[in-house]
Amino acid sequence: MGYGYGFGRRGRGYRRPRALSPLREHLRDTFWFAPTLGLVCVFAVWWAASALDAEIVEYLQGEEAYDEVSDLIGIVEDAKTIVTTISSAMMTFIGVVFSISLVAVQMASGGFTPRVVRIFVRSRIAKLTLTVFLATFLFSLLVLTQYDSNSDPRLVTTVPLVQSVVVMIMVVLSLLLFIGYVSSTLRLMQVGPVVDRIAREGFRVLGRQPGGESGSELLVPESRRIAHQGRAGVLRDVNVARLVRAARREGVVLRLIPRIGDFVVPGTPVLAVHGDGVPSRRALQYTVSVGVDRTSHQDLGFGLRQLSDIALRALSPAVNDPTTAVQCLDRIVQFLAAVVEMPLGAVHHRDGRGAVRLVQDVPEWGDLVDLGFAEIRRYAVGSPQVSRRLLAGIDDLLLLAPESRREPLVRHRTLLVQAVERTVPEAAERAFALLPDHQGIG
Repeated sequence: MGYGYGFGRRGRGYRRPRALSPLREHLRDTFWFAPTLGLVCVFAVWWAASALDAEIVEYLQGEEAYDEVSDLIGIVEDAKTIVTTISSAMMTFIGVVFSISLVAVQMASGGFTPRVVRIFVRSRIAKLTLTVFLATFLFSLLVLTQYDSNSDPRLVTTVPLVQSVVVMIMVVLSLLLFIGYVSSTLRLMQVGPVVDRIAREGFRVLGRQPGGESGSELLVPESRRIAHQGRAGVLRDVNVARLVRAARREGVVLRLIPRIGDFVVPGTPVLAVHGDGVPSRRALQYTVSVGVDRTSHQDLGFGLRQLSDIALRALSPAVNDPTTAVQCLDRIVQFLAAVVEMPLGAVHHRDGRGAVRLVQDVPEWGDLVDLGFAEIRRYAVGSPQVSRRLLAGIDDLLLLAPESRREPLVRHRTLLVQAVERTVPEAAERAFALLPDHQGIG
């Protein structure tokens, strides 16, 4: 059928989690880190360029090449007008560009789901564009401080030639990034690229996760539970590498009690200890991340949740856009086809010697099917295009699914057929709405 990418199966694409992996993902969910780092780098580049300019002037003066120094002074005086114009216009340019971008993001969140805003926040080109824009503005201001009022080639101390060239290069780079940024922002307003981006994030989660091993190994009895001590919020992810290391030091097995995406409050048990040892509070520090929103870093069902939300909004009477719902169903079926044979259940994370140190529950097959189909099925009754696409997707999955995983699919197909037969009185309309079609109404 060609739905799956081959991710998520044990031994294919799985990489052992690294200690800094959650931190990297959290920084990607922020919009301040890249611009701040860029501004710090600007000072380093400016210091190096100004030092090089000073070396050039000092060398020419030492060689008594005063005519060459005078030529450099004339060149940078001409470039000063350009640098001044850049420094005065760049902040206005930044304000206009990102004001328009925020309007586009608001339109996308209103048309799809508020959760698509995170796509803009995590966009590399958006962060790179803002970083380069701000860096160009700051660098041009720093260059203006280097112009020497003394025009005597024997007394001048610095001629910002290299710095002016760097400013020109940064302006050209800003213009190129502006073109790419506008293109990326326009794609954010189109349903196809948005659902494709969500689907790709879901497949990346599969690539980071080993297959489930439910019931493959028995745990020793539970000795104690560790409660959540931080703020209330959604369990975004856990630092698997640190938890595995802490469990290995004490010779125990840790079990994550809530699932990724669950809402936890202070005092809620989050970790169960199986064994005699007890990891110290310091060893478990910064291992559980709680925030206000779910993220796709380790959340297997978050992609399906977003696709379902977009489809539901498209099927609402205020929007009435069944084609968007069909596009979401395409990706939902693609995702489910990729995990149809994947072992699900309790994921066992192991240490370097192969011993199980962390057990983490992930959604079962039935949970994923319900998440992808349940709500869309209820609102698909009034749209033949959606009901036909949903039936075609379920039929495809029934061909791929082993016998043990067909029950949830058969259940949703039966409920959809019953709902259409109960709602649509005309026999011809019922027959049309219940005819599987991969394009909805192709």
